[in-house]
Amino acid sequence: MPQDINRILDALDPSAPLAHRHIWLIRVLDWVRGDGKSVAAAVSRAQFLVEALESRPELLPRLRAWWRTMVLTVDFSVLLGDHGFAPRTAFASEFNERLRRKLLPGTPETVDASALFSLAFPRRIDGAWLAALDEPLLQRLAHQLSDPEDPRTPPWQSIVLDAITYCAGQIQANGFAPELRLRMGEKTRADRAFHFLVSDVDQLARAVRQTASQEAVDAAAQQLRERLEACRQAVNDVYAHLEENGISVGVVFRLRQLRERIVRVRELLDMLLGGKPLASGARLIARLAQAEQDKKSLRALVTANSSLLAAKVAERSAETGEHYITRDVPAYFMMLRKAAGGGFLTGFTVLLKFSIMAIGLSAFWGGFWAGVSYAASFVLIQLLHCTLATKQPAMTAPAMAAKLKDLTGDAVTRFVDEITHLTRSQVAAVLGNVLVVVPAVVGISLLMLHTLGHPMVDAQGAQYVLHALDLRGPTALFAAFTGVLLFAASLVGGWAENWFVLHRLDSALRYNPRITRLLGAGRAARWAGFMRENISGLASNITLGFMLGLVPAFLGFFGIALDVRHVTLSSGQLAAAAAALGPAVLRMEAFWWCVAAIPVIGMLNVAVSFYLAFRVAARAHNVSGVDRARIYAAIRARLRRRPLQFFLPVLRPAATDTPDNNTPRRPPTDAGSADLLER
Repeated sequence: MPQDINRILDALDPSAPLAHRHIWLIRVLDWVRGDGKSVAAAVSRAQFLVEALESRPELLPRLRAWWRTMVLTVDFSVLLGDHGFAPRTAFASEFNERLRRKLLPGTPETVDASALFSLAFPRRIDGAWLAALDEPLLQRLAHQLSDPEDPRTPPWQSIVLDAITYCAGQIQANGFAPELRLRMGEKTRADRAFHFLVSDVDQLARAVRQTASQEAVDAAAQQLRERLEACRQAVNDVYAHLEENGISVGVVFRLRQLRERIVRVRELLDMLLGGKPLASGARLIARLAQAEQDKKSLRALVTANSSLLAAKVAERSAETGEHYITRDVPAYFMMLRKAAGGGFLTGFTVLLKFSIMAIGLSAFWGGFWAGVSYAASFVLIQLLHCTLATKQPAMTAPAMAAKLKDLTGDAVTRFVDEITHLTRSQVAAVLGNVLVVVPAVVGISLLMLHTLGHPMVDAQGAQYVLHALDLRGPTALFAAFTGVLLFAASLVGGWAENWFVLHRLDSALRYNPRITRLLGAGRAARWAGFMRENISGLASNITLGFMLGLVPAFLGFFGIALDVRHVTLSSGQLAAAAAALGPAVLRMEAFWWCVAAIPVIGMLNVAVSFYLAFRVAARAHNVSGVDRARIYAAIRARLRRRPLQFFLPVLRPAATDTPDNNTPRRPPTDAGSADLLER
């Protein structure tokens, strides 16, 4: 090891071309990093490097000349002020840029400190070992690099001040952007926080460069910090507006960049005026090294955008999902009645499905018209205020995840209460659908037999149904796949409502002059209220209908044999097959395997769609780190003590169960709207 570092140090040439001077730095950092597996080993190598420099004073003139040339030729203010911030707001363009950085090599022949930084610190461990360097070691290294008696030493304060100026300029420009400015409240706009930010930076720069008194420097720094806090409050004001009026991914991206730049200016101030500038600088460089890895990561980009999309749909779905959770006996029986209506209407949907199959259309057109019938049926169920059971889980999951933003106090117990309410609601909805769709389909089939001379489906079709729904086949897989489609439909519903609210289309329908002239003011107001109330359901129901009809046809084109198994539709199809085969069906083994498949289909429809929706909502609410053991323990305790609460309504309120007192509590978290969207 000593021979390696001495050989590298001997190769130092401050008069070498630009690229060679930078390559020497990269070689030194490669040696410090070693195999990149141990932070402690890297810190030890950094300490050995400083000791090697101290033991060879003849190297100091060359080293200091190299460092002086480096600072004068490379723009470090770009690194300190702009590194780590994405220059593009569009996902596709930023994805292409990161892909380019991963695939195309960089060159050390550059005066851009950010580009050189990417080559010098290419590993994820770099941020960790840089952060682990202590103050004494940093002071020794700084002493080796700079000669305090040399008047030509470049002023590092000027570099930091330039970085603060550039970063503050970006903050001000983003704060003046109309998509942010128009979403601020009147008081925030009146405070004009962004208007004076750059002037405050200029005042601080003058105080530092003119070697003013320490009191003047401190006063200018305090004024800048207060201005940054006012800017942060203005950003929070925009977050509150987004939560109320719809979420825009582009706007939230700008807000995140804005908040991160405010944090960067604060870090630069600590580096400039703090008591330990070297330690502050090392922490900042360590953060930049971590940001460099995130900037190159395609996974980090997808994760960040998925969290934005999750917030975009989950907030609206949570609001809608609350309506599907019953908490008392009257609401429970109301859910049963709504589900019974949905089951009755689904009986006619089954009739339409078999009628389309009887025509013998091609795969695409058969799927298309099946999708039309499904969509029309689901929309009719919505407009008549009935319920389709499997539409609930994907809507209720965001409402449940929203309750996990804060798990302090007895929040876990309250969450378990909500789980029992939700489970009862699902059971009531599924029972109401299935118990009514079966007699409805049997009645329709018998009516057709007596009036038209044939049942809803012939004997061959009935045998096909028994074969398709057999639990011993791929029914469970198809049911889980249907749960994925149910979840996807809920995403479309949440996105459509957010889009409707974000663009204020309800206000446009209510007040637009052309629309009011065409419809009249009263009718336009009614249409606006109707669309605001039902846009999510209409979008998700129409999407679900066409996905149930068309997705299997498209997958079949690629040779993927996936079909849909919806519990209410499957129950109706099985009832039609039983009506066609008559009482003899009760003696058929295949029939009972199909009967056994119905609860499995219902369970998988509900569980898969709820799980996926809950994961998306949990990402939006930043509850991925929730102490799940506490929740699971509380649910198991409730199941042991009062299992019927999960299936039947509670006539009298009972004492709530609490988890074990030895279970550690999660620390409080800020559940404010700004932090919810920021995370």
